[in-house]
Amino acid sequence: MAKLKKNPTGTIAQNKKARHDYFIEHKFEAGLVLAGWEVKSLRATKVQLVDSYVLLKDGEAWLMGCHITPLKTASTHVIADPTRTRKLLLNKRELEKLTSSVQQKGYACVALSVYWKEHLIKCEIALGKGKKEYDKRHTERERDSDRELQRAVRSKGKDD
Repeated sequence: MAKLKKNPTGTIAQNKKARHDYFIEHKFEAGLVLAGWEVKSLRATKVQLVDSYVLLKDGEAWLMGCHITPLKTASTHVIADPTRTRKLLLNKRELEKLTSSVQQKGYACVALSVYWKEHLIKCEIALGKGKKEYDKRHTERERDSDRELQRAVRSKGKDD
């Protein structure tokens, strides 16, 4: 049986819906305050960020709507709440920048991804401006045309 890596690296989960719904303007890296069972679940990639967002309240940042599914083998003496609010660790300067930006109309702070950075779990949060429906269609059209162009370039290279 293969041994588990002591310091796993890489992305645990991504929030693709946030990239679809928002123009991402600034990204921040935040630490997460987690319980032991949550870390075990994150090692098993049992997390969903689809409807998660960041709430800025009383000079602190909180991750809301993040669903971490508890493992069945986790501790039985702790009652696991999969959708509890989790505190994000940011610098005071970053918190002030986020707070002032979110107060502007149309801006929101969303979680983009959760990943390992050495032995720590980090959350990439972003300041985004909401997209309108026609912006989403335009982005999709651009992506499709780029994909077609890449296919044409690849097929042209194979013909030579």
